[in-house]
Amino acid sequence: ISGLFSISAVQAQAPASVLDAIQSAGTLRICTTGDYKPFTNAVGDGFEGIDIEMAKSLAKAIGVEPKFVRTKWAELMADFTGGKCDIAMGGIGVTLERQKRVFYSDPALRTGKIPLVRCADKDRFQSVADIDKPGVTAIANPGGTNERFAKSNFKQAKVTLHQDNVGIFDEILAGRADVFVTEAIEATVQQKLKPGLCAINPDKPLTFIEIGYLLPRGDVIFKAFVDQWLHIAKATGEYQRYYEQYLR
Repeated sequence: ISGLFSISAVQAQAPASVLDAIQSAGTLRICTTGDYKPFTNAVGDGFEGIDIEMAKSLAKAIGVEPKFVRTKWAELMADFTGGKCDIAMGGIGVTLERQKRVFYSDPALRTGKIPLVRCADKDRFQSVADIDKPGVTAIANPGGTNERFAKSNFKQAKVTLHQDNVGIFDEILAGRADVFVTEAIEATVQQKLKPGLCAINPDKPLTFIEIGYLLPRGDVIFKAFVDQWLHIAKATGEYQRYYEQYLR
């Protein structure tokens, strides 16, 4: 009997979690940028992509409805830590700087950054050294790991920031920029969507990156639930189905 009382006491003292608040509200709020195929893409009044499907899956697993909250890469951390959403999803790279302020889920995907260039220049830009030369213009979207990579690695090449991530690809095709270094999966998708663009060595990325989901710092209960759901989604092939669906 004393053992039962001990268990009850521990359960009564269990800390509150965002998971409890989500269930009470009946809604899972997901921050997403909507500009990063194949993970998140704004279409009309909604979104589509690998992580959009995963967000719907997570909401279903919790037993609530998903609600997507549009954000920008430069505002992602402020919106998330400011309480605008319960989780952030959409091809978000794991960084130690972000880790100081949030929890991450277990990795959903391992990838790395590669150059995306005009196909006419594919032999010209095979490495960081090839890109980092006077007269070369590297382009990046502000606020994320692409900007951080460009500014950290390119000292002689010109680095320009383009506010609209979706418009970067046309900037390269038009010759206003030469190189966009981004995740291999995005580069691979865009070379299919934008004839004239070529992804450089997608099987040999320049960096190691893991993609995960932003979770509230310190909430081990919610993190444990998300990690277990993600583990099951990957083990059953659910994640792979979405991956293949949006990489076609």
